Amino acid sequence: MRDEPHTVSDPFETLGLDSAQTALYTAVLRLHRATLSDLAQAMDGPVDKVGRQLDDLVKLGVIDEQSGQYLARHPAAALGRVIAQRLDRLAEESRRIDSALGSIRGLIRDYDAGRDYRSGPFMVEMASGADILYESVVGIAVQSPSPPMPLLTAIPDERTMTDFARKFADPWIDAQKRNLLTVRAVVPVFTLSAPGVRDQLTNVIEAGGEVRTLDRVPSWFMTAGSETAGLPACWGGNLPDHAYNFYLVRTPVIVGVLSTLFTELWARAQPLPWASRADGVRQVLRLAAQGLCDDSIARQLGVSVRTVRARWADAMTELGAQSRFRAGVEAARRGWLR
Repeated sequence: MRDEPHTVSDPFETLGLDSAQTALYTAVLRLHRATLSDLAQAMDGPVDKVGRQLDDLVKLGVIDEQSGQYLARHPAAALGRVIAQRLDRLAEESRRIDSALGSIRGLIRDYDAGRDYRSGPFMVEMASGADILYESVVGIAVQSPSPPMPLLTAIPDERTMTDFARKFADPWIDAQKRNLLTVRAVVPVFTLSAPGVRDQLTNVIEAGGEVRTLDRVPSWFMTAGSETAGLPACWGGNLPDHAYNFYLVRTPVIVGVLSTLFTELWARAQPLPWASRADGVRQVLRLAAQGLCDDSIARQLGVSVRTVRARWADAMTELGAQSRFRAGVEAARRGWLR
């Protein structure tokens, strides 16, 4: 039995352009700069119809119109623009869903409370040991029905941060790279100078996580997805003081309470002091996805062209990409263009 030949689909058709639009864009690419009459002749079609199709392509951002002539954008920039527009629409749809869920949040809490009341006592598991703590997170993420699983965690003390950096950060970073979970963490600002903490927090962020700092974090806790929460054996105490004893509580009510607390802490927290470089890289990628060249990006950000190119090099290194186009695709996959 012969293998079916592998067919590579047209990237613009994959993103929603029909065959007529794809053919017209290809004609503009080959002519590079052409009038409406030139393109109507090349397409062997009515001027009015070709004009309407060109208007659609201009709106999509894959070609430009200048003084009655149509100029093709570079394919990588055009595709990046289409990807960015799709991501914007997805983000807007996600915001609408979040808003809809927010409007019925009280009803959801009532439902969860009633379900937990009928199902009996909360499911609580006592555990001890840092290995169990950090392995539990990855285990819960692997079993999550809809990865990546959101992980929210607050860490209050330097010793725990040092242990995390030395022994336990790598599995979480690896799980993020495998799209099993996404980390958001709040940590005390005074822990950033602990050995290895800066490097590992940078790795967490580069893998897609987010970290902010507070002067003081009230206690250790975490939520893993919508069903599981982690609580210390003694609220307010540091994990090392209690030999990493903790409770895994499996109930949406507790998860909801701790998620609300985390949201309050997150709103008051500050970005990491060295995060500006990573932000600059993402700014360059977002503007490039809109079709801007290096010179335009530099003017928009108020930096030199050399800085823009350096940030491109940083982006390609961090994303493991061999070209700018591949860097843009990987950045879109990781959500950096939102």
